[in-house]
Amino acid sequence: MIPGSRSSTPEDEAQLAALRAGDESAFVLLVERYHGALVRTAMTYVRDRDVAEEVVQEAWIAVVRGLDRFEGRSSLSTWIFRIVTYQARSRGERERRTVPLSTFDVGPDEASVDPARFNPIGTVWAGHWTNAPQRWGPDASERLLARETQAVIAATLEGLPPAQRTVLTLRDIGGFDSDEVCAALEITPGNQRVLLHRARARVRSALEGYLATAEGV
Repeated sequence: MIPGSRSSTPEDEAQLAALRAGDESAFVLLVERYHGALVRTAMTYVRDRDVAEEVVQEAWIAVVRGLDRFEGRSSLSTWIFRIVTYQARSRGERERRTVPLSTFDVGPDEASVDPARFNPIGTVWAGHWTNAPQRWGPDASERLLARETQAVIAATLEGLPPAQRTVLTLRDIGGFDSDEVCAALEITPGNQRVLLHRARARVRSALEGYLATAEGV
């Protein structure tokens, strides 16, 4: 078993049974729940939404075909994301936009973001950050929802190294926990923490700069 992976849950088993029985509604619910996050994950490898959509469509076909072979050694969602990751990576390699596995390795000599500087500002969902520091002002929550701020976040995400962008996408947009991300990407918990830490710090720094400029500081 991949380090950090989790076995399937009773909910997974019930959903899997429905899927294997040909319950179309169960498959529709699965697609509605994960499709958007899967596309965002694929885009960290192929950088083109149309191609990412194709990758995910192919992955859903692979999921349906592989249901009988799924052994439950990881959660159902982890298994699905792993399929998308593998397929998107292969597609990216064919298009000469590969993301080497080595990009997920964080060497012991690499300095992380200063822990004293880092302060998670909440979670990302559809481009929105919440729970911003109080010093950003009483109207910060409204400005954080503004299109300009969403553009800053989107641009910052686009500029992140692929490994950081993938981890942030899964954790803060897809809503997956550390174990699931480690299992899907086959990275260690330590690497996952550092990649997420750096990605969040970059986004936070960009938001601070934008909001300070907006306030005329």
